[in-house]
Amino acid sequence: MLASAVLLGVCAVLPAPYAVSSPGPTENVLGDVDDEPLITISGARTYDSTGELRLTTVSATGGPGYPSSTLGVVRGWVSPWAVVQPREILFPDPDETQDQIDDQNSAQMVSSQENATVAALTELGYEVPATLVVAGTVEGSGADGTLEDGDVITAIDGTPLPDYQSLVATMASVDAGADVQVTVHRQGEDVDVTVPTTAGDDGAAQMGVYIDPDFDMPVDVTIHAGDIGGPSAGTMFALGIIDKLTAADEAGGQVIAGTGTIDVVGQVGPIGGIRQKLAGAERDGAAWFLAPAANCGEVVGHVPDGLRVVRISTLEEALDDVVAIGKGEADGLPTCTAS
Repeated sequence: MLASAVLLGVCAVLPAPYAVSSPGPTENVLGDVDDEPLITISGARTYDSTGELRLTTVSATGGPGYPSSTLGVVRGWVSPWAVVQPREILFPDPDETQDQIDDQNSAQMVSSQENATVAALTELGYEVPATLVVAGTVEGSGADGTLEDGDVITAIDGTPLPDYQSLVATMASVDAGADVQVTVHRQGEDVDVTVPTTAGDDGAAQMGVYIDPDFDMPVDVTIHAGDIGGPSAGTMFALGIIDKLTAADEAGGQVIAGTGTIDVVGQVGPIGGIRQKLAGAERDGAAWFLAPAANCGEVVGHVPDGLRVVRISTLEEALDDVVAIGKGEADGLPTCTAS
């Protein structure tokens, strides 16, 4: 009997070839992490809030250095909010180290913070100048062999590009397949080159160029997120920056959680682990959850009791929704529905 008990105990802690994703911690972007403000702003007046805007995370085992135990896998199978899958699905590269994963998550977090800052400041009416530096081109595209690494794009078809938003707006007016004249600053000189465009997946014109923008922020924003990595907190960072920079108490005492990547023009993108994030939000007291529209298929049928989900596609929508929730006028907000 004792031997059997010992054997079961050993089996429970033995590594299992599975990855287990479960609800991770949440953090109020208007509050502190490790005794430091999560968002610090200088160069502009800031305001307090009576509500909470909580970013959400996923905890995962099964990666390098963090194996899943047999007991942990069994608990994951039983839990309605955990996901158990073969380890190679979540961690496909068997040679990848935890340090490499951490570096990738840190890089994504830095990019997410920058995108959130630009999107938030732009939403508030600030001008955010940017130097549009070419970081590479897509092989076989119109830019391949025409634009060079290090080129600074200053105009398209004669339209100056003082910021990233100008680049997006100008390209949106171009018909896919048309040639564009691109003015670049190259090795101390201004050069005009002709770049053929092609249609992207959405049908919009694209040159096939990678841009590494160098932003000149009009307000200094520092985000201290502790050990949290990855890009999925971008939308909540942006909302937190806006809340701090505006006199209005947007959240109005409500606890609102959410997730979603964000780009510099305020488009909200999908993330992984939405079901675990919903559960973590409800566990930590949120009554509302802002979910990317692209994740709605995973949301339907998996919303914890007591949590209301609002579907968002842009930062502008998310901000309007937070204001409506704070005012108690949220009954008509869009949610995720079965298609």
